[in-house]
Amino acid sequence: MNFLVTGGAGFIGSAVCRHLCANPAHRVTNLDKLTYAGNLASLRPIENAHNYRFEQADIRDERAVLEILRRDDIDIVMNLAAESHVDRSIDGPGAFIETNIVGTYRILNAALEYWRGLPEGRKAGFRFHHVSTDEVFGDLPFDGGMFVEETPYAPSSPYSASKAASDHLVRAWHETYGLPVVLSNCSNNYGPYHFPEKLIPLVILNALDERSLPVYGAGANVRDWLFVEDHARALELVATKGQPGESYNVGGNSERTNLTVVETICDLLDLRRPRAGGKSHRQLIAFVTDRPGHDRRYAIDASKIARDLGWTPRENFDSGLARTVDWYVDNKWWWGPIREQRYAGERLGGGQADDRKETA
Repeated sequence: MNFLVTGGAGFIGSAVCRHLCANPAHRVTNLDKLTYAGNLASLRPIENAHNYRFEQADIRDERAVLEILRRDDIDIVMNLAAESHVDRSIDGPGAFIETNIVGTYRILNAALEYWRGLPEGRKAGFRFHHVSTDEVFGDLPFDGGMFVEETPYAPSSPYSASKAASDHLVRAWHETYGLPVVLSNCSNNYGPYHFPEKLIPLVILNALDERSLPVYGAGANVRDWLFVEDHARALELVATKGQPGESYNVGGNSERTNLTVVETICDLLDLRRPRAGGKSHRQLIAFVTDRPGHDRRYAIDASKIARDLGWTPRENFDSGLARTVDWYVDNKWWWGPIREQRYAGERLGGGQADDRKETA
């Protein structure tokens, strides 16, 4: 089976590429623009694999995408190309509109033209899989409730609004033009190769550097955490077994407050990299001003994908986080250059949108 993975040099996309390439019957083309968060080092385990190919391109370039679809005889498009950091979307929403909305529109057009040109037998098996987020649903109260596939959309940030718009476009291309699409919405991912602007890698690396560990507000916001390799397995199932027009929620069934996540990382590092003088890494925790529009709680009901496709996570939060901490401790070759050259851990998301930041 021939896959086109867009955004395959990003965190989740690279995990998908590594997972798919483990099956010698698959061929994977990775299309990535290589923005700040794209990192070909994340593909090092498969860069010389016989069934892997990298193409640097922008999903907004319809002609380039169409040429790749035809050249590589693609059966399944897995669209993971996205700007994804809430804090960056607050500072500079324009890039999110361009990639997440305009980019999705352009790649849908390319996929539709390609699909229409396939022989009838191939048309039925083609899929356009759009990968989205639980943040499109808004937030939940602390006292209960979970997101299901039918939860109404209520995005809170420029990032989640742009992803909500892209989801609507994908559904419209299915309803209007018949393009065979599937969608998935996931909870917060974590694991190896995660760009260090996000909470878990940022805390791990700051702790290793003896820097403060920033926690928004009182750290009471709750997230459901999903190990990225479990997510990659789920995405393959949705892309290959999901029913056209259906969406599937993917979650780790591992709700934690942000403060609990940070404290658990500290405790793991106390065992693996003890601080001088026997101090705990928890002493580095610093509570900072909350970000604008910070959603209270996310929680995913993943019973549909378990029932219909047989997927459940293999990692619980404790086992997955331990694996993640160990990976960062052992792989400075990957994150060291990022911290030195691209993102050193500074605060993002102050709330002052500035179009001058969006002209790259």
